[in-house]
Amino acid sequence: MADQSESTRDRVRALVREVLATVPTEPDKPTDKPPEHVVVNSLKDTLNKEWDRDESAKTLITEDDLRGLAEGAKVRIAENARFTPLASDIIQEKRIELIRKQGRQATLKVRTIAIGADHGGFPIKEKIKEFLSGFGVQVNDFGTNSTDAVDYPDYAHAVAKAVGEATAEVGIIIDGAGIGSAMTANKVPGVRAAACYNAALARNSREHNGANVLTLGSGQNSFDEIKEIVTAFLTSDLTEERHKRRVGKIDSVEKQYRK
Repeated sequence: MADQSESTRDRVRALVREVLATVPTEPDKPTDKPPEHVVVNSLKDTLNKEWDRDESAKTLITEDDLRGLAEGAKVRIAENARFTPLASDIIQEKRIELIRKQGRQATLKVRTIAIGADHGGFPIKEKIKEFLSGFGVQVNDFGTNSTDAVDYPDYAHAVAKAVGEATAEVGIIIDGAGIGSAMTANKVPGVRAAACYNAALARNSREHNGANVLTLGSGQNSFDEIKEIVTAFLTSDLTEERHKRRVGKIDSVEKQYRK
């Protein structure tokens, strides 16, 4: 009986070896080759996102909306979003980048734009021209055309003159701080130039003060911020009668000193 059991086991082993011999095997992979990095779709989508968190549905951002964000994270917010004091502290401490959502109804209020810059503002001027090319507006460039040193009043005057003579509806001038160009432009009759460092100021300068020239400081804002400022300026207008009346008083002061 024992011999019969042993014979059966031998036949089973032989059958198993025969089956295993028919199973294909993969060649050994070289051990010196690093594993291939594979990005699954969900991770790929995350890497390609323009922001890390979307809070654009809220008009008030609190500290709770920013919890868990890493340093340097990008947060999309509403165009008119406000912040609690603690939320503002978190934004500064973690250097969180804010991306304001542009309203779908925002349309440019002008069709012709005069633009100019000194040598420090030249690179930003070129970027703004490229940015504006997608809006279908006419942009007249008054220079400068390189980073070679020039005097900002010359170019600020050229842009302001175009606005004052109504060959352009508005002007944009860029120098290092935006202040000197504003001073120069405001010497031209009919020009109301405003140096703006954020979108809220740009919008206010148009809606409340009837600004027709925007001056920017190339060293004061990132280009993303400058795009927001330019968009706010060009999509706003002087419409309320009380503001028009006050702007009329600005013009009357100017007229008193014209020769």
